[in-house]
Amino acid sequence: MAELSPLSHAVYVGSFDPLTLGHQDIIERAARIYERLTVGIGINPDKAALFGPDERVAMCETALGHLVNVHIRTFESLAVEFVRSCNSRVMLRGVRTLMDIDAEFTMSLANRVLDDEIESVFLMSSEGFNHISSSLIKQIVKMGSRDDLKSRLADFVPEAVIQPLLDRFN
Repeated sequence: MAELSPLSHAVYVGSFDPLTLGHQDIIERAARIYERLTVGIGINPDKAALFGPDERVAMCETALGHLVNVHIRTFESLAVEFVRSCNSRVMLRGVRTLMDIDAEFTMSLANRVLDDEIESVFLMSSEGFNHISSSLIKQIVKMGSRDDLKSRLADFVPEAVIQPLLDRFN
């Protein structure tokens, strides 16, 4: 198999703690644009994650298994270093709100200083997902009524994430 151009391979980095329907939407859309998409699950030892790296990988693999050109990896380096290690020069980012755009713009400028060959490409969240965040999901599971929580979570996270979320908070 011929090696892909670094521009036909994008890398979507994030904590994915947990994977949301918004993340899945960005990934599915990017998988139609790029020949290869690597989902990079960032591991920050200074942050307390809800799910461990292996759990996040497993949930992502289950939820995204239908996408043959999507690959899941973890990393503990700077995002630009991870993108480079994937032999890509495209860092994909999803944006939901104007606040996201502001933060992503600042991060993009810093990333250009760190590696000016890595290009940040932004996909806007689909309208139905721009209110979803991992922290909102955690709050719903922690504080929400247990009645019908499983069906309510289906509006926020892929099916593969629902039971692990419920198990974690029960």
